[in-house]
Amino acid sequence: MTARRGTPCRPLVEKARPAGWSTGYAAHVHDRRTEGETARGAADAREWPLRALPEALRDRYRSSGSWTDETLGAFLHRLVVRHPRLGFRIWSRTRPFEDDLGGVYRRALGLAGGLARLGVGPGDVVAFQLPNWAEAVETFYGVTALGATLVPIVHFYGPKELRYILNESGARVLVTADRFGRQDFLAGLEELRPGLPALEHVVVVRGEAGAPLPAGVQAFEAVAGGPSLPEPMPVDPDWPAVVGYTSGTTAAPKGVIHTHRSLVFEVGQLAANMPPSERASLIGAPVAHAIGMLGGVLLPPYHGRAVHLIDVWEPELVLRAMLEADLTSGTGSTYFLTSLLDAKDFGPEHAKRIPWAGLGGSPVPVAVSERAEALGISVTRNYGSTEHPSTTGSKADGPRDKRHRTDGRALPGVELRLVDAEGREAGVGEPGEIWSRGPDLCAGYTDPRLNEAFTPDGWYRTGDVGILDAEGYLTITDRLKDIIIRGGENVSAAEVEEVLQRLPGVAEVAVVAAPDPRLGEHGCAFLRILPETAAPDLAALRAHLEAEGLTRQKWPEELRVVSELPRTPSGKIVKAELRRILREEGASGPVTRGA
Repeated sequence: MTARRGTPCRPLVEKARPAGWSTGYAAHVHDRRTEGETARGAADAREWPLRALPEALRDRYRSSGSWTDETLGAFLHRLVVRHPRLGFRIWSRTRPFEDDLGGVYRRALGLAGGLARLGVGPGDVVAFQLPNWAEAVETFYGVTALGATLVPIVHFYGPKELRYILNESGARVLVTADRFGRQDFLAGLEELRPGLPALEHVVVVRGEAGAPLPAGVQAFEAVAGGPSLPEPMPVDPDWPAVVGYTSGTTAAPKGVIHTHRSLVFEVGQLAANMPPSERASLIGAPVAHAIGMLGGVLLPPYHGRAVHLIDVWEPELVLRAMLEADLTSGTGSTYFLTSLLDAKDFGPEHAKRIPWAGLGGSPVPVAVSERAEALGISVTRNYGSTEHPSTTGSKADGPRDKRHRTDGRALPGVELRLVDAEGREAGVGEPGEIWSRGPDLCAGYTDPRLNEAFTPDGWYRTGDVGILDAEGYLTITDRLKDIIIRGGENVSAAEVEEVLQRLPGVAEVAVVAAPDPRLGEHGCAFLRILPETAAPDLAALRAHLEAEGLTRQKWPEELRVVSELPRTPSGKIVKAELRRILREEGASGPVTRGA
């Protein structure tokens, strides 16, 4: 990879450089890494093998202006300098917070300075697992300014997922909380840390000031309390900026690498497809998820709007916040809108504050769109993935039937192909696997063996099936990938099946997505039981999953015990048939059924 160094930005607040800061600081950090002073197994993200991309495609993205040399850190710096007085508020029953964006960014540069004094710099991997607190945004802004590679981990992931992600990414630093709700992050971490050789530093956000911390961890405020990084580090915009872990057909999460170029383009592309609005939006999706990262951290300063986040999605609290601060809300996965519409206090004063809701990350039933439209809310469906965040979408003022019944057209810069089972181009109205490419497509996976999902000429084989109409509107009809999209979160069916297969008496298991009017989809487990064995009920199934340490959000909410499963002539379970049966029946809710 040819190194390209960006141009340093002017600092938000001019200050003298503290001792030790110099233009050679990045080289100093790199020298320490190569001398072996980091922990065994720590990654250098700059050395990750990325997917092949034809030079002609690179040239097209550069010449069109889709790719610039601006890094994500420089991009955010520029936005904050332009809008330092934008409001910033965390809505929380336990950790409410309010400041302006400039204040948050100054603390972010303080954290960047503290991490740099620990020897962290470009090429190092910094993971964070925090709720939607101010420290989560400060970590995001600070690590990008430092030029390190950020690995956001959704806060509800348990020890099983955390161990895998930290090991697979080679993270040197973890920023986390001591507790959140019922989760004791530090208790789980103490058990995991001996098996994490790359992890050198754990930085902890304490729920209560002065609360004791175990040995070997540092308080967030102590790390962030020294001299600040004066300005974003100049790094190569082709280097990995953020790695998002997503569930897919593999049992383990996949690390999806996005460069500075792909993310900076993504923000502008998504913003251009949104209708103008003077209201800020209250975001409930975790900032460690693509929807929360874009909607809560990157898009607000790009639009010149305040940042509003909530750490626990409570519809009644959201409705009160909308009136108190004159906010809009309800964008993201389907659940965020339907939970507001279902709330007993939802009324016309809320509906008028939601003229538009962009839904994506989970299926959007037509009934939801029609219900919202009756209240004056224009709904658009958007299609994307962690790999290719914004693939298709519609405009808020587009034709109603297209907005309600399709997933929109290819967004600017995006190309689409539909390919049938024989590898031929599918015709209009014919189903085919969706292939996509564009400037916001990821640079590959942390596990290079997974890069077979990309073709040599730059196409991403999504594993989703759809049809294109004569006007270029895409409709998702099925998926080849074995995942459930529950409330915007990907759940690997293979991971759940692997655990359920260990349930006593289970001969065979298939977990598939079932329609859900609230979450878009939920998991439905089909079990074939051994002869002369009592079938478990849903409570027994969940108790087993809890004992195995599987995160609660991944538990199936429906159980069906069957005598046989549909199969191909070779004996393979036909999951498409199971999904078809569930779609035709409609969402049945969390029940136990025999078949």
